[in-house]
Amino acid sequence: MLSDGGTNPGAGVDWDAESGTFDEEPDHGLRDPGIRGAWAGRLRDWLPGSPGDLLDVGCGTGSLSLIASEQGHRVTGVDLAPRMIDRARAKLAGRDAVFLVGDAVAPPVGEQRFDVLLSRHVLWTLPRPERVLRHWRGLLRPGGRLVLVEGVWGDVSPVGISAERTAALLRPLLSDPADLCVEPLSADARLWGREVDDERYAVVARF
Repeated sequence: MLSDGGTNPGAGVDWDAESGTFDEEPDHGLRDPGIRGAWAGRLRDWLPGSPGDLLDVGCGTGSLSLIASEQGHRVTGVDLAPRMIDRARAKLAGRDAVFLVGDAVAPPVGEQRFDVLLSRHVLWTLPRPERVLRHWRGLLRPGGRLVLVEGVWGDVSPVGISAERTAALLRPLLSDPADLCVEPLSADARLWGREVDDERYAVVARF
């Protein structure tokens, strides 16, 4: 699902092996209508109102890609795990969507540019996130936006990336600080299928 860079905390996970059970997590498979509806509502707020080209980086089995497609966007999904990509292709069969096996750090999209780059729970795993964000910024058309869903999980040995740090990494890339919005998500149990008390958030950066 994620980059396999040498210092990547997610590099030890066999995402191909995880693909078979990945959608069993309520906020992964989005099989519950309430959870799915909650994510659909958030995406509707975060994504452009008119159809555009969307790159889903670290797309997993394509659950968010499917919602974006249903909302009219043309989706390109990228994931490092071939079996995740197989499941995403099956999930979006017949839709205006393309799925590619590739690294989140440098998605294999050539010269194609996008109106939105969407990424959920990926940035925190990647080495040199400041460099990754600059590259992702370069994959956007003028007026495009980054939509990043991230968090910090665990009490004893927390992992993740805080909203404060993500915002700090994005600010140098923006021409206007007002183009950055941080939206807390922890309090909305509908997104996760349960109450959570860790830090979960979305950042939308408009360029």
